[in-house]
Amino acid sequence: MRLNSLIRGIASVFAVLLFTVVCFAQGESTGAGIQIEIPAGGKLRIENQFGSVAVESWKEKFIHITTSEDTVASKARSVVIENGKLGTVIRVVRRPGVPIAHIDLAIKLPETARVEIVTGSGRVSLRGLPASAAIRSVTGDTTVEFLETANADIIARSTKGSVKSELPQLLSENGHVLQARLGTGAQTLRVNSEAGSIRLLDESRSAIDSRPAKKVLVDAPTQDLPTKAAGIPAPAEDVQEISEGDVIRVDAQLVTLNMSVIDRLTSRGVVGLSQSDFKLFENGNEQKILQFDSSSAPFDLLLVIDLSGSTREVLKLIRAAALRFVDAARPSDRIGVITFAGQPTVVSPLTLDRRILRERISEMETSAGDTKLYDATDFAVSQSLQDAKSARRTAIILMSDGLDGNIPGVQGDGSKLLYKDLLNRVAEFDGVVYTLWLNTEYEALSPLDTQPEAFDAGHDRMKEMADTGGGVFYEVERLEDLAGAYERVVADLGTVYSLAYRPSDKTRDGKWRAIQVKVVSRPSAVPRGKRGYYAN
Repeated sequence: MRLNSLIRGIASVFAVLLFTVVCFAQGESTGAGIQIEIPAGGKLRIENQFGSVAVESWKEKFIHITTSEDTVASKARSVVIENGKLGTVIRVVRRPGVPIAHIDLAIKLPETARVEIVTGSGRVSLRGLPASAAIRSVTGDTTVEFLETANADIIARSTKGSVKSELPQLLSENGHVLQARLGTGAQTLRVNSEAGSIRLLDESRSAIDSRPAKKVLVDAPTQDLPTKAAGIPAPAEDVQEISEGDVIRVDAQLVTLNMSVIDRLTSRGVVGLSQSDFKLFENGNEQKILQFDSSSAPFDLLLVIDLSGSTREVLKLIRAAALRFVDAARPSDRIGVITFAGQPTVVSPLTLDRRILRERISEMETSAGDTKLYDATDFAVSQSLQDAKSARRTAIILMSDGLDGNIPGVQGDGSKLLYKDLLNRVAEFDGVVYTLWLNTEYEALSPLDTQPEAFDAGHDRMKEMADTGGGVFYEVERLEDLAGAYERVVADLGTVYSLAYRPSDKTRDGKWRAIQVKVVSRPSAVPRGKRGYYAN
C-alpha cells in the first residue's frame, strides 16, 4: 500500500511539472512577455513572495505577463504558471541552487477576470478594477487606481498600517478600516494587509466638487464606537440607481418603504426629518405619501444568531456581542432572540424587559445539527408576522457565516427552503433585513473540508439578502468585532424613516415599478433602501 501511494505521489508530481512546462509552451511568447488565454469570468491567482506585483485591467481577452528576471539567459524560469480546476495560478518560486534577490511581476488581465493577489513585503499596484479583486499582503504597500467612476463594493483593512482614499463617500475607522458600496456594487475589491499602507486613488475625477453644503445636517445619536475594527455599513448610493433585485411588498395596493437617510458629504445618518421633507416618485410620477413614521418611531428587533456546533469555543464572545446590542438599542424598541443550527429556537420572544433579555442571552447554548440558515431566516420572518396588531416597524438582524448546507461544498443537510425562495420571502417582507457575515474561512486540507468557493458563496448570499431586504450588509472579519457591528446596526436603525403610499397606476401587470425618494429640504441627504416592486 505504501509503495503504491509513493508511486501515485511521484506520478502526480511529474504530472504537475509536465503540465507547468506545457503551459509555458502554450503561452504565446512575444519577446516582451507571455500571453495566456483565460475564459470570461475566469479566476487568476498571483503569488509573489520575492518582489512586487503590478496588475492592470484591460479589454483584451488574454493575460500578458512580464517579469524583471532575465529569462533570456536561463531556460529555468522562476515564474511558474499552472492551470487547473480552480483557474490560472501565476507563482514566483525559488529555483534550486539559484538565489532569488528580487523579482517583480507585471501582469495585464481581462476586465472580466476575478483575481487574487498574495504578497509578503512586496508592493502591490492595481490599475483599473476587474470583475473582482482580492489583495492580501503582510507588510507590502498597496495602491489601487480607479480609472472610471467607481461602481464597486470596497473593503480595505490594514491592522497596523493606514488606509487612505480619494474616493467620495467612503467611511474610515481609526485610519485602519474602510468600507463602502459605490454605485450598484457590480465589482468587488478587498484589500487586507497586516502592516502595509493602502491607498485608493480616483484617477477618473478631473476636478473636485467644491460646492459648499447648504445646511449642516443633524447627526444620528452619538454613541461610543469600538476601538477595534468592526463591520461598517456602505455609504448612501445614488437614489437613481435601481436594481430589479431590490423589491418591496405591496399589500392591498399600499406600498411600504423603510429608508435610512445618509448625508453624502459626511456619510453620517440624518435624523429629525418630517413627512414634508420627502417626495416620492413611482416610475417618475409623484405619489402622495399616506403614512409616515419618523426615525424615532420604535422598532421590533429580531436577533437571529447562528449557534452551530463550531461556535462552542467562542460562545462567550457571541453572548457578549448580543448583550452589547441590547444595551445599545433604544428603550422603546422591543427585542427578540432566535438561535439556530439544525432548527431555530426562540431564546426570547419580543419584549421590552431588558433584564429578562440579558438573562436569556447569558444562557444561550450551541445548537445541534447542520446549519439551516434559510429555514431559520424564514422562521424569523414568520415570527415577526405573528403580532399582526402591532403598529411597530420590524427589523431582522441576522448573524452567520452564510454556510447553509444547500451551498455546494458545504457538508451536511441544507435547508428545506431553497435560496431563491428565501429571497422572494425576504423581498415580500415589510420590514428591514440586516446581515452580519462572520468570516470563518480556513484552509481546506481535504475534499471533505469546506472549500473556498463555498465560503465565497456564503458571503455573497448574505450580502444579497441584505440588499433584497433593504438593509445593510456588514463584514465581520473577527469575532471580536461583532459587538461593534451590532452597535452600528442600532445606529443605522436610528436613521430609518417609513413611508407608505397607494400607487396612482392601479394596473397589476406584473411589471417592475421603480421608486425614487428625495429629501427635498436637504440636497446632500440620500435615502437608502428598497428601490421598487413588481406590480403583481
